[in-house]
Amino acid sequence: ATCGHGCKYGKCMGPNKCKCFPGFTGKTCNQDLNECGLKPRPCEHRCMNTHGSYKCYCLNGYMLMPDGTCASSTTCAMVNCQYGCEEVQGQVQCLCPSGGLQLGPNGRTCIDVDECSTGKAVCSYNRRCINTFGSFYCKCQLGFELKYTSGRYNCVDVNECLTNTHRCSLHAECLNTQGSFQCRCKQGYRGSGFDCA
Repeated sequence: ATCGHGCKYGKCMGPNKCKCFPGFTGKTCNQDLNECGLKPRPCEHRCMNTHGSYKCYCLNGYMLMPDGTCASSTTCAMVNCQYGCEEVQGQVQCLCPSGGLQLGPNGRTCIDVDECSTGKAVCSYNRRCINTFGSFYCKCQLGFELKYTSGRYNCVDVNECLTNTHRCSLHAECLNTQGSFQCRCKQGYRGSGFDCA
């Protein structure tokens, strides 16, 4: 195939027939195609024609997406929240998945609320508060263990004298107390109960 006039931005396909590269037009493919004037328009907001191509621009407050559309720059995807967010009246607010978490100073990541030190957590008298990330739980006080009695779980005193977990001297008696134990030296011995002589 020969094209007497040539094909500037295209390929000669037959006698004096040019196939233009994308972005060019005309009999010899020497004219720039104004893509901004095409229907449908290639850009959502603003279009600028360039040599052999075009550029899309978005209005203030919007970001150009890969497909040429313009998305509000205040969408959840743009804010990069740690756990997700909600859009209220055009404003984006990052969210935390539990009441035991609060937004950090950057407004995107969630930091733990220590319910145990702030007094938000209430544990019964024989339980102590253990803080966890985003929550807390109540654990039996030292010297108590969790047991299922009369249809519910309760913290029951551990009898250290029976379980042999006391540190009393061989010459002492072990006395169980609520949550603890005492050691008393046997008759004829003196000391703290942990040491008897």
